[in-house]
This record gives sequence, structure tokens and C-alpha cells, in this order.
Amino acid sequence: MRINEHALDQLFRKARTARGFVNEAVPLALLHEIYQLTCLGPTTQNSQPARFIFLTTPGAKERLVPALSPANVDKTRAAPVTVIVAYDSHFYDLFSKTWHVPTVRDNYANNAAHAELTAVRNGSLQGAYLILAARALGLDCGPMSGFSLDKVNTEFFPDGRWRANFLCNLGRADASKTPPERSPRLAFEEACQVL
Repeated sequence: MRINEHALDQLFRKARTARGFVNEAVPLALLHEIYQLTCLGPTTQNSQPARFIFLTTPGAKERLVPALSPANVDKTRAAPVTVIVAYDSHFYDLFSKTWHVPTVRDNYANNAAHAELTAVRNGSLQGAYLILAARALGLDCGPMSGFSLDKVNTEFFPDGRWRANFLCNLGRADASKTPPERSPRLAFEEACQVL
């Protein structure tokens, strides 16, 4: 069944990248709810490699500031929550829990390049699910790639197992910081082929 027009507006048509946020806390229960929706999205062999670090305090976010590009500092400080969307480079160690054929672990454990590609691809998918889940539950999102991966990984994941992918601010958007017009999107004919 097709979802209604209001839902499509909230998820896509009227949703915009948040560039600033109002000072309104995001309850911990809502973060749990976002994750419970996010983890239901499909991943290769139910691998679920994404890991989400929710930075909710000024102190936690200040640890991130040295890694941010200058344009992302103020909006990150203003956001009630900043999520480090990361992935577990050894996600396959949990296949005994998540997949019905635990021996599939060896396909990844014995092929580092395959494991890395699977982790990045599926971790990115899960990051997109997080954005849609947050929007579905009434939050605005500001995904960002303007930061130093090396600095984030050194600060938050010194053992190297988890690795940062991208960042996403969450909260209620400050509409005054959203440009009045959406940036252009490619037309179907420019981005798609039907064979």
C-alpha cells in the first residue's frame, strides 16, 4: 500500500538538510526508537555493520570539533545530537547471532577487501535508514562529510575496529538557516536509464 502524501512530504518532498537547530533536546527514548526502525532495513546477509555514536552533551561534541571543517562547527554545536555513523570492520564476528548460516563469517574474515566493501556499503545504507527513521519520527537531519576521518577515528575509535563513515546532526531545524530554495536535482533523463 502506498504511504500517504503527508508521509512522502515529511520523508522527501518537504524535508531539507538542517543547517541550524533550535534549542530543544532530543529524548533518549527517541534515539532508541530511531535505532529500532533503522536496524530493520535490509543489509547484505543481515550483516548490520553500522554503528551509531550519539553525541548528546557539549563535552562529547567538543571532542569532535577539532575534526570538523570550519563550516560545520557552529551547526554541530547547536544540534541537540550529532551522530557519528560508523561501521564495524569486523561485523562478521556477529554472524552467529544475525545470520542463519554462521559459517558465512569465513567469506569475510578471510577476505579483508570484501569485508571492507561490504561494511562501507551496508553501513552507508544503514546511515540512510537512520535519516529516514529520524524524519519519520519528526526530527530534522543534517548529514555531513566535512570532517577529518583520521581525527574522528583517532579520537573515538582508537582500536581501529570501528571506523567513521559520515556525521549527521539531529534535532528540530531552525528554519531561518534553511535556504529558501532547494538546490536543483537531476532530471530522470539525466540520472536514469530504463533498459
